[in-house]
Amino acid sequence: MRLLDIALKDLRQMLRDRRSLLFLVAMPIGFTFFMAFAYRGQQSDPAADHRLVLAWVDQDGAATLGQALADRLAGSDAVRLEPMDEAAALEAVRQKTAAGALIIPAGFSAGRRTGGTPQLVLVTDSASTTGQSLYQVLRAPVTQVMSAVEIANISVEALASATTLDAAARAAEFEAAFQTAQAKWAAANNSARVQTRLAAAPKVADPYGGNPYNQASPGILVQFVIFGLVTSAQILLQERKTRTLQRMLTTSLSPAAAVGGHFLAMFTLTLLQEVLLVGFGQIALGVDYLRELLGLLLVMVALALCTASLGLLIGVLAQQDQQVVLFSLIAMFVFSALGGTWFPLEVAGQAFATVGRLTPMAWAMTGFQNIVIRGLDFSSTWLPAGVLAVFTLGFFALAVWRFRAD
Repeated sequence: MRLLDIALKDLRQMLRDRRSLLFLVAMPIGFTFFMAFAYRGQQSDPAADHRLVLAWVDQDGAATLGQALADRLAGSDAVRLEPMDEAAALEAVRQKTAAGALIIPAGFSAGRRTGGTPQLVLVTDSASTTGQSLYQVLRAPVTQVMSAVEIANISVEALASATTLDAAARAAEFEAAFQTAQAKWAAANNSARVQTRLAAAPKVADPYGGNPYNQASPGILVQFVIFGLVTSAQILLQERKTRTLQRMLTTSLSPAAAVGGHFLAMFTLTLLQEVLLVGFGQIALGVDYLRELLGLLLVMVALALCTASLGLLIGVLAQQDQQVVLFSLIAMFVFSALGGTWFPLEVAGQAFATVGRLTPMAWAMTGFQNIVIRGLDFSSTWLPAGVLAVFTLGFFALAVWRFRAD
């Protein structure tokens, strides 16, 4: 009963402080809207065309080679052709409304058919990332068309060495051999596209599951549960500074009851904050927390226990009120930055994600995201809750050790 008395006393003190309500609910809600707005700004319009614009200058008329290259590029996922005259194309490149301009000179097809070497002209900023990307996009289709031309010329010369061909027969043989080579390249490209799509199929295109609040709501919740403990840690600090705690321990109150009472108050406060923010996310933001209620409760309780043990540790380590705020801010920002509360660890580099998973907040986020983004069942929350339990025991053991040392 003494344990409950201490917990209720702490809760009354904390809830009388208006700053507690500000940090518990008002600030997290405001930051949730802010972060979701930032995430939404990062998401691209699915209907927008983000391909590189290539100014297409065909001075060769409707000749075979230029048309063949245009046909290849027409289905590209990376480049979009915009037919222009040369002056407009060069101006578009200068104004950066086009990534580059490809000029097919007059007589290009005729020259290539007869073994000549007229060249395509690509105008772009080769020093820029866009220019380099455009070059890489164009290299394969241009190479394939030119290799088809070489194959067709070899075929014509081989046939001409065996029999006499007039101009019409040479043109017909060239066209047939060119189209055959083109068909071979097209079949190879289609096979490569299918393999690429199959390999990419398991990947999730939207890390927010279609709703940016799926990241913002649990992320801000996990971040602010730490800073919400400032007032409760300050209460413990004041009892230590004024030696109220030491006098209480000279009575029938045991050290275990003293520590347990403060811990229970912090746990209750954190769990209450989680309930309020989860309810707000479910009702106002469309975050489907309740699709897996048991898993949600398991993660919430595990997070509350872990956060309460961290708050207890801060309360026994700090020597001044300013240190409580400082330690809380350090824990909040370090754990939040590394733990994926601001952005999914899946979009970070492998090294960053590995380091991030050494923090408790990363596992809390994993538990919430398994429910609201990945749509997994109750079993997916066991591991995150288990890791949070390990952190809880570690923080609590350190706090008890430091408490006894005082």
